[in-house]
Amino acid sequence: MFEQDVDPVFGSLALSAIAAALPLLLLFVLLGVFKVRAPFAAIAALALSIVLAIVGWNMPPVQALSAAGAGVFYGLFPILWILVNALWVYRLTVVTPWFEVFGRTIRSVSDDLRILSILIAFCFGALLESLAGFGAPVAISAAMLLAAGMAPLKAALVSLLANTAPVAFGALAAPVIALAGVTGLPLQDLASMAGRQTPFMALLVPLILVFLVDGRRGLKQTWPVALVAGFVFGLAQFVTSNFFAVELTDVVAAVATIAAVLLMLRVWQPAELISMSGAVEVGQPAVERPPLREVLMSVAPYLIIMTVFSIAQIEAVKQWFVSLSVTFAWPGLDVVTAAGEPAGAQLFHLDTLGATGTLLLISGLITAAVYRIVPRTGFAAYGATLHQLRWTIVTVTAVLGLSFVMNLSGQATSLGVALASAGGFFVVLSPIIGWIGVALTGSDTSSNVLFGPVQVAAAEQVGLPPVLMAAANSSAGVLGKMLSVQNLAVAAAAVGMVGSEGTLLRKLLPWSVGLLALITLLIVLQSTPVLGWMVP
Repeated sequence: MFEQDVDPVFGSLALSAIAAALPLLLLFVLLGVFKVRAPFAAIAALALSIVLAIVGWNMPPVQALSAAGAGVFYGLFPILWILVNALWVYRLTVVTPWFEVFGRTIRSVSDDLRILSILIAFCFGALLESLAGFGAPVAISAAMLLAAGMAPLKAALVSLLANTAPVAFGALAAPVIALAGVTGLPLQDLASMAGRQTPFMALLVPLILVFLVDGRRGLKQTWPVALVAGFVFGLAQFVTSNFFAVELTDVVAAVATIAAVLLMLRVWQPAELISMSGAVEVGQPAVERPPLREVLMSVAPYLIIMTVFSIAQIEAVKQWFVSLSVTFAWPGLDVVTAAGEPAGAQLFHLDTLGATGTLLLISGLITAAVYRIVPRTGFAAYGATLHQLRWTIVTVTAVLGLSFVMNLSGQATSLGVALASAGGFFVVLSPIIGWIGVALTGSDTSSNVLFGPVQVAAAEQVGLPPVLMAAANSSAGVLGKMLSVQNLAVAAAAVGMVGSEGTLLRKLLPWSVGLLALITLLIVLQSTPVLGWMVP
């Protein structure tokens, strides 16, 4: 048995915390300063954390390596099992003409660039984020806005800023699922808490988008539809994450918002239509709307996913899935905390048919059947998905390995106890930590994995709700995604402005920091009796 020690480095908490932070510092320095590719930076950080666990925290080598193996396994199942199958479903839509039909449907609604920024970047981008993620929403929405006549720089800015509100529940809630896995907190509690934070950002984002496109005039003329889009998206996020299926949060929110905007535009139009030629009178859209059957076929994958996951929520089906799940202790681990209690992350609960990734796979098979995709094409799309994610697979598994080693060796606890010395001010530091994590790694999932255990350890020391601080890492972290090097590069390339990443960063930084300040204020209030009733 290995017992964790909070201050193993010369009996000093400060030195132990500094040592515990070294793998994270190495990761960020390699990524941000030396521009080392993420997979190699993550592997280097994992190796350092294993060495520190053995030498600094006196963890038996077999247990240290076993902890890394447990993290790698968790990275594969369920996280990457979700990501791979989600991206595969998206690829199935791309290899058919129906993806173009869906884009044409959205463009047929209006020629107004402000309304298109909401429909394409905010709504359709969220739908893509729910499945694809990893820059795909930014790249595709920026290209679509560019094709609609938006200036390249504005198209990139709008797509990057829109890729915030849905990120915490992106890729079928992979960030929140990963957060639950590394912290040991109930998934439903974390999802409910995040669903009581991100909707406030969703309410503001469409308003900011129309301001970016057309300044004060855009805000004055299109605020009603922007407000409706933000309100419906936020409400759907809250309801789905708290009372329905966590995994479907972004899918339901995006579909509901598209429907709400389309219905509103039937009875309301802005005073002027701002297209690529400037301000003109309201007229008919230049793109003809496809027939209803084609529209339904274009959204079939999302309807199928919603149906499959809804069936999985039926109590009898859910119980059957539970009976097929497997729970086991990870071999080679026997860890207790400094208080003598068994450390988390040693027991694995492995879902089979009921796993999110498996339900996505089933949805993909049904989609392939509906679209009449031959098996050869479907297998080719799956192979292309694995090839596209090959380095992501290495990065995610290495980062999960790093998190598990830090968590089980006691490094995360040492760092968390040290951060807790900030006292009540930690509630302000918590969102900033998540924001920095996403800005540097480009992934809310990675940031949650790295800092989730630290947030929980610090929260427990200070006396703050662990669920609140863990969720804050994810909800505030999404606001750093628009500044991440990966996303900036994707947006710049999508609009043909490679090399303009610095310009995008300078223009987006004030918006990112401003939104971070607002959500930090919300989180601070949620830690007090004022809004404490919002914490599950």
